[in-house]
Amino acid sequence: MATTAARPMTAEERKVIFASSLGTVFEWYDFYLYGSLAAIIAKQFFSGLDQGSAFIFALLAFAAGFIVRPFGAIVFGRLGDMIGRKYTFLVTILIMGGATFIVGVLPNYASIGVAAPVILIILRMLQGLALGGEYGGAATYVAEHAPQGKRGAYTAWIQTTATLGLFLSLMVILSTRTIVGEEAFADWGWRVPFLVSILLLAISVWIRLSMNESPAFQKMKAEGKTSKAPLSESFGQWKNLKIVILALVGLVMGQAVVWYTGQFYALFFLTQALKVDGATANILVAASLVIGTPFFVVFGALSDRIGRKPIIMAGCLLGALTYFPVFTALTKAANPDLHAAQQASKVVVTADPAECSFQFNPTGTKKFTSTCDIAKQKLAGASVSYDNEVAPAGTPATIKVGDKVINVAVTPEQIAAAKAAAEKKVADMTAAGNADAKALKAAQDAVAALSDEKKAKDATLTAELGAALKAAGYPTKADPAKVDKLTIIVILTYLVILVTMVYGPIAAMLVELFPTRIRYTSMSLPYHIGNGWFGGLLPTTAFAIVAQTGNMYNGLWYPIIIAAATFVIGMLFVKETKDVDIYAND
Repeated sequence: MATTAARPMTAEERKVIFASSLGTVFEWYDFYLYGSLAAIIAKQFFSGLDQGSAFIFALLAFAAGFIVRPFGAIVFGRLGDMIGRKYTFLVTILIMGGATFIVGVLPNYASIGVAAPVILIILRMLQGLALGGEYGGAATYVAEHAPQGKRGAYTAWIQTTATLGLFLSLMVILSTRTIVGEEAFADWGWRVPFLVSILLLAISVWIRLSMNESPAFQKMKAEGKTSKAPLSESFGQWKNLKIVILALVGLVMGQAVVWYTGQFYALFFLTQALKVDGATANILVAASLVIGTPFFVVFGALSDRIGRKPIIMAGCLLGALTYFPVFTALTKAANPDLHAAQQASKVVVTADPAECSFQFNPTGTKKFTSTCDIAKQKLAGASVSYDNEVAPAGTPATIKVGDKVINVAVTPEQIAAAKAAAEKKVADMTAAGNADAKALKAAQDAVAALSDEKKAKDATLTAELGAALKAAGYPTKADPAKVDKLTIIVILTYLVILVTMVYGPIAAMLVELFPTRIRYTSMSLPYHIGNGWFGGLLPTTAFAIVAQTGNMYNGLWYPIIIAAATFVIGMLFVKETKDVDIYAND
């Protein structure tokens, strides 16, 4: 492999790389807004579904943007290799910014019905297409400006943009929440961060118009060596296709799941499983990003000295080995009452497996009415982990909380007892004469609900299960006074550092795997299949596993298995690339 002496970066090259990185920050900001606001968007656009299906479907809409990213990689990769990097950049930012702004003004489900989620998903797909063309171009563009021997350090700045974009989105969300208040934010304030993106779009377009074309592409074009058919060259010739496949399964697949576990899944886990309030969770994640982000450049520069492969493989291995203990520690720090209750009072669902359904209902048409399904819905709604035990065929399900056993098939006697208790509560509050009007109304509504047989069964089971969980120490949400913020930040920072290990050197390594004439196309596809499909589907897949199995940690098996597979394949078959001369491959 040819090696040339490192030359210093010129002022113009530094300016171009800075402009490229800053534009990419804005693009990632647009993309991450949706992920950070998934719970609120679920209520706004999927309110026709039950709570569990609405959240999973909102995550699927989030994932839709990732699913189409490889197609964006193909379309814009081809353009980038044929007409140049600069103008392809401009198109991607316009599509991304426009789609994001429209989300901010899109009417919700209550206003236009099913058209709302359909349009939302189309906009998400447009964002995914744009982002599919963005990363390969940015990484290629920066790498082709960087001097030999410094590509890891310079492309690492591009790697920071995804995290900085997430950080910026969290800061805008947090500021808006603080200014307008939680109630207004959930109603209309969530739109503000999407609308603000129009300003970022204007800045990004101005930046991209001031950029120069990549010198490597200019040289290749001047020599008449540009590819006339980059797709067939990249994927129709086995010598290139085998490298694309290895890049996917031996590098990017593992990098993607480590990335999304360390940043997105950690945030979802804090808010959905551990019931930490959204504002606090956003602050804690943002703090870990501030501490961890410089390590992108640290590991990128280190990869110029010791190689890209050892650092990426180490990150995958550490993730696979430590996710279970790390997320258990996160539970203990964020919601110690929940952790203590899980240790002291196990929850067990005993049911006939034949009546237990896979509870994923994106259309809202399927009704889960068996006692097994009802039990799992109640526990999932309360974010309670549980074990499963098999009951004899035809036996109604039971929920055991510690030593207390609750029959999910509610009896008339249970309903009568619950109604009597509710009526007594109303009578006591009325007799006291100083009852809070809101509390009295809630108590009266509870009595009314118990007068309807179907509602009575649900209300009785909810009340009985709630009382049992409360008696066993299970909290309805994390106690802010007991949240160990320092420990959480340390844990989240560790997860971010794993991200920087796998992500910091990856751009340089992907660039070095392919020749200039087909580089944009060849590196973009494996990157976006890995990050778009294996990474982007992680939150949805993990939460579906949790919903099915009952254990809130079981979703971690998904990133653990994939990261371990990448470690094995990468160690055996992927070659080191740090000394490759990217100009000598053409």
